[in-house]
Amino acid sequence: MTVREYQKKRRRERIFQAAMALFRQQGFRETTATDIAKAAHVSRGTFFNYYPYKEAVLLEYGSLLLADLRGEVRRRLAQEDPLNVLFFLFQRLAAFTQGEKDLLLPLLYELLNPDPVRAKAAFLALPLGDLIAEVLKPLREKGVVRQDLSLERMGRTLADLYFLAALRWAAYTPNRDFGEEMEKSLSLALEGILVRSQPAQVSRKSAKAKA
Repeated sequence: MTVREYQKKRRRERIFQAAMALFRQQGFRETTATDIAKAAHVSRGTFFNYYPYKEAVLLEYGSLLLADLRGEVRRRLAQEDPLNVLFFLFQRLAAFTQGEKDLLLPLLYELLNPDPVRAKAAFLALPLGDLIAEVLKPLREKGVVRQDLSLERMGRTLADLYFLAALRWAAYTPNRDFGEEMEKSLSLALEGILVRSQPAQVSRKSAKAKA
């Protein structure tokens, strides 16, 4: 890394840390690009050189959290039943959601941004569906999940389940335990909503019993 590259990296880190501190201290909506630039000791133009809009800071934060979670999920997959790991993944997502509710809404709304460029940037920064697909792969090899759908489609469907459930929870029912809400939604998605003669009864408890 050249001196210039190192300086740019340090400057980006300083802007990122200053922005996150302000978001938590005075709120995301109340924080402006000028506030962030002042706290990071850079010009407003410099801020926009690194982040084209302040939501991009949140996307980087979400990307970092997802990267950490990916490492933990992969470690667990090497040791645990994949179905247990799937429930663990959604439990961790729920815990993050409850702990960062005030930052969650503007972060997830970027996935629904009417500007296709920004929506795509959010989609690429938060590849949750790909991580879920990694967990589903050994389950398909065991014959536990469907063979007629791609792992990518199933992973993205479950990722959408989380994103929409989180938005609904944060906007309308933040007083509820989102961990419980998420587990119910995941179990419903895994079992389906049609009545069957012998329902699968997939849940975290049954998953642990199978491990």
